[in-house]
Amino acid sequence: MSETVSADQFDSLFRHDAPLLDVRAPVEFAQGAFATATNLPLLTDSERQQVGLTYRQAGRAAAVKLGHELVTETTRETRLQGWQAFAASNPDALLYCYRGGLRSQFVQQWLQEAGVNIARIEGGYKALRRHLIRVVEQFDAQDRLVLVAGKTGSGKTHFINSLDMGVDLEKLANHRGSAFGKHVEPQPSQANFENALGIALLKCLAIEPRRIAVEDESHAIGSISVPKKFHLAMGQAPIAVIEENLDARVQTIHMDYIQSNYQAFKVQHPDAAETLFTEFLLGALTRIKKRLGGERYQHLNTLMLEALRQQFQNRSTVAHETWIRELLQQYYDPMYDYQLGKKADRIVFRGSKAEVKAWIQPMLRTGDS
Repeated sequence: MSETVSADQFDSLFRHDAPLLDVRAPVEFAQGAFATATNLPLLTDSERQQVGLTYRQAGRAAAVKLGHELVTETTRETRLQGWQAFAASNPDALLYCYRGGLRSQFVQQWLQEAGVNIARIEGGYKALRRHLIRVVEQFDAQDRLVLVAGKTGSGKTHFINSLDMGVDLEKLANHRGSAFGKHVEPQPSQANFENALGIALLKCLAIEPRRIAVEDESHAIGSISVPKKFHLAMGQAPIAVIEENLDARVQTIHMDYIQSNYQAFKVQHPDAAETLFTEFLLGALTRIKKRLGGERYQHLNTLMLEALRQQFQNRSTVAHETWIRELLQQYYDPMYDYQLGKKADRIVFRGSKAEVKAWIQPMLRTGDS
């Protein structure tokens, strides 16, 4: 008998990082999936397109017939071997297609005939995604968040990750949230970000915390949008502000945006790291050129070019701290003060990282602690 996984088990499978066998076409997988999913498709993109067109023009029976014709015995055997190998390496794996329909049913059947039992997720990817969207949207009606704010370079992201009940939105979006926030690796799709956010919240909710801490973010993190209802909940949450001195913030920016980013470029593009890193920094500065004004932009651009020259010629990144300091003082700090001023009524605590942590931890503990 074919085993299935129903919606009442979705929380558990996500919280326990169950390995998932995704048999959708590659184009579907690229649009949205889950961190623990592996794509071993039943149909290629081209085959899926042909079957879909036939379904719309001639109906289900004709589409199924074409699918069997496209997946020849040789092709089926090759793909079956891949599914068998995945199941052998992941004995607790679960199987899905888009709606839990024919594709996953055929794969499950063929695996059973080969002596491999794997449970199929009812409703497929669509049901799993809908479940995670509901998890995220429930925060619209719950007083379950607390925001961590602070000037640029305050180490808010590091602070969030030091908490037991913190969700790092910038990590999920793979972007630091500013003009200079781009990473070497591309951002995920919008669907992947939303899926990852839902899973992260589920894992926190498993131990019933009073609140979950997130960084005070704008609606957009690079090209990613924070889901509307979740961002509305953030807009109602109390705020704790980390107060950090300018020297410490310059050092944090230096480490995160210069040293760490450059090392990432060297790993990913060893032969072009200097060129790409230069383009990254100068491009980021250009994106805020209008807000800076022409004279200030030219001054900072000159400082940045000199810092890059010293970095590549002398192997020292210290000169970057000059433009970082000026950019913080002249651009980011005034902008931050203005934005935070509009939220002054929600600020409930200010202090150093240690003081904020001592204050915030009791808010994050479970109701039983």
